[in-house]
Amino acid sequence: MERFKITHKSGKARVGILSTKTGNYETPFFMPVATKGAVKYLEVEEIEELGAYAFISNAFLLYLKPGLDVIKKHKGLHNFMNWKKCIFTDSGGFQVQSLNDFKDKFSDKGLKFKSPFDGSLHELTPKKVMEIEETIGSDVAMCLDQMPLYGSSKEQVEEATKRTHLFAEQCIKNHKDKTQLLFGIAQGGTFPELRKRSSQFISSLNFDGIALGGLAVGEPLEAMKEMIKISIANMPEEKPKYLMGVGSPKEIIEAVEQGVDIFDSVWPTRNARHGKIFTSEGYLEIEKSKHKNSLESLDKTCNCKVCKTYTKSYLHHLFKANEPLGKKLLSYHNLFFLQNLMQKIRQAIKANKFKELKDEYSKF
Repeated sequence: MERFKITHKSGKARVGILSTKTGNYETPFFMPVATKGAVKYLEVEEIEELGAYAFISNAFLLYLKPGLDVIKKHKGLHNFMNWKKCIFTDSGGFQVQSLNDFKDKFSDKGLKFKSPFDGSLHELTPKKVMEIEETIGSDVAMCLDQMPLYGSSKEQVEEATKRTHLFAEQCIKNHKDKTQLLFGIAQGGTFPELRKRSSQFISSLNFDGIALGGLAVGEPLEAMKEMIKISIANMPEEKPKYLMGVGSPKEIIEAVEQGVDIFDSVWPTRNARHGKIFTSEGYLEIEKSKHKNSLESLDKTCNCKVCKTYTKSYLHHLFKANEPLGKKLLSYHNLFFLQNLMQKIRQAIKANKFKELKDEYSKF
């Protein structure tokens, strides 16, 4: 089966078809984050309703809770969540590493850690990660990697990158489910030489797709853009490219322009919970007092059910009153906005008008 096919191009931006066991999905697309098997405040029916056809969950956290035995009883995460479309799973290495107590627990064998839930001891190895992700049954599994934290020295980044390469080789060796796609992850921090080397190495292993890891973690925007450019230039054109952790409209558009196909981030839902809303006029802060008596919708150009039903005044009230409904409605709108943007991006690429679309979103 052909895993990925490019169908249209506009400059380096492209539309493609990613084929997985649950269907064919048009790229570029954005994935909401369902870390523990749920997108915060939204049901799976709403995720589909707002236009998403893929999300990413965290294999490490699902392994700990509810545990693989529960997921096995449901014959995979798709049935557990009642979601019929595409699921990506991340290995969880980043989540473990981001906990200060565990930052020095990497070795060439894997990663030792204590469960944040009950303190029990565990070890993530490439083989174990592949077993977990195959049991979860995601469409696309991600390799175990070591993401160097922003601000690390070149020597630290080089060590993490070498370890990521070692893990990538072992993940390929231990990945048995050929109905599940496997993506490798290139690292290298913000060091051009290491980015180039990692992109070339991961590309040489013939993964189904390649992720750009370790970006959007605090580095300057210009540095991120340069690392994307270097990475893409050293990856095969025919492979799908996945930029992990990027979810702002401006950064998505700029990455698509370089040839990125897939995105995920908590950015839209986290911002919604803090009252920062995506609109066609740029960002809107719903907590500001000027919205208290406004009878306007969040965005006059938006066709989501939130904008068609509620005023800024009501949403301002819900947010100030800390009502869960407010977080739900604002999260829905932000995700709808991004899904609508992805649809516009695909249409613009097909019409060879991507540059014109980019100009429309200059307010972000």
